[in-house]
Amino acid sequence: MNQLVNSLSELIQTPIIRAGVILAVALLASLFARVVLFRIILKLTGKTRSAVDDELILAIRAPIIYSLVLAGVAWSIACLELKPALSFVFLGLIKTAAVFIWGKTAMRVGSIFLEIMSRNRERLLWIQPKTQPLLQIVWKVLVFGGIFYFLFVSWHINPTSWIASAGIVGIAVGFAAKDTLANLFAGIFIVADAPYKIGDFVILDGGLRGEITEIGIRSSRLLTRDDIEVTVPNALIANGTIVNETGGPHQKMRVRVKVDVAYGSDVDRVREILLSCVEGVEHVVTDPEPRVRFRAFGGSGLCFELLVWIDMPVFRGRVLDGLNVAVYKSFNAAGIEIPYTKQDVYVKEMPTQHGPSPAGSNES
Repeated sequence: MNQLVNSLSELIQTPIIRAGVILAVALLASLFARVVLFRIILKLTGKTRSAVDDELILAIRAPIIYSLVLAGVAWSIACLELKPALSFVFLGLIKTAAVFIWGKTAMRVGSIFLEIMSRNRERLLWIQPKTQPLLQIVWKVLVFGGIFYFLFVSWHINPTSWIASAGIVGIAVGFAAKDTLANLFAGIFIVADAPYKIGDFVILDGGLRGEITEIGIRSSRLLTRDDIEVTVPNALIANGTIVNETGGPHQKMRVRVKVDVAYGSDVDRVREILLSCVEGVEHVVTDPEPRVRFRAFGGSGLCFELLVWIDMPVFRGRVLDGLNVAVYKSFNAAGIEIPYTKQDVYVKEMPTQHGPSPAGSNES
């Protein structure tokens, strides 16, 4: 028995045999992990309500198995005591394969997390289906950067000079595409801050008013009341004032109708007539109820304002039209004058004619 043990010890001390044993153990470990370990883990995660853990296990299963095999190959090569140059090449190739495997895995895991977080918009407003492509690109850029860094480390290459060169190139690209980058970052901030959403009626700087139809990474689109689609860069929107007509606690909107009446008019009668003008006008709601305000004493009349609420901002134009028509007809029927700008010229006396007598006249 002792002789057998000594024989096995001598065999294991042989570099080739030892390398083969290590490689066989690594293969058996990877096979055990694939056939037994991960099946047990998947059965346990299958009992949970969420499918996130299942997706993550499936994403890392293959890389872990491949890593066990690569680790066994690397250890076996180290046991063979090859020449330094040859050992350096083999180990460099193994490290390169490991870097690419885990780089691909990082991309997949990042995509899974972004997809999951974009579904839960209440917790993370800045991660939504609209921003998900941009975030995936940013994540891929970071992963590629990590891949190149670890590749340099695997082949004992100093990455400092390469990073400095990449920084200079990045600065040049940033200056060349500063407007595009500004729009991209503004798009992220718009989605995160949520000053408006699709379907809202907004008024931008310059008086542009319309319904938001799309919120993109570079620009936003709105449809005006003339059915004209306008594309506005996000940087302009982010740096300007945004009036969101549907951004309050509800979509109702107050409409104001300003009207002047002549001095001497019955104020109570004017108030009564203005409130009656609301009847029959579509899209005017009763809660909150319409009201009339006596605002000021104007230069040519008494300034009143009729305030009503409508269902949605899109009906503002037609409601104003209906109210203006009703007010004009009601005031005419009641004999209430709507003052307008006019000028009266008063002549005190006609000028007398002075001068010489007409030519050819004779005085006796």
